Amino acid sequence: EVQLVESGGGMVQPGGSLRLSCVASGFTFSTYWLSWVRQVPGKGLEWVASIHGDTGMIYYADSVNGRFTISKDNAKNTVYLQMSGLQLEDTALYYCAANRRTYALRERRENDYWGQGTQVTVSS
Repeated sequence: EVQLVESGGGMVQPGGSLRLSCVASGFTFSTYWLSWVRQVPGKGLEWVASIHGDTGMIYYADSVNGRFTISKDNAKNTVYLQMSGLQLEDTALYYCAANRRTYALRERRENDYWGQGTQVTVSS
């Protein structure tokens, strides 16, 4: 069974940090692009960052570049999103996604696998 299981969300004050984790199972982690995608209630999905499971090539959305860091641990089949300098507008449900084709695919239907999401709330 294929699974992507996110964790690490929570509530944090502006300027704070959180680290999200996504544990993958049931597919060959190293042959996929692993991405983080977020959704604010009432708004569309926003691609956040991607990393290739083999090459480690990384891409970021402009809105998070310099504040967020995506990384992976192939031994644990896990991808991380270290979020620093969190802002109110980073509040969203964060999803982990995987596909074999390319990075920056934000729609669920464009990805092969999709997690259940973890909530990040930035509030003072």
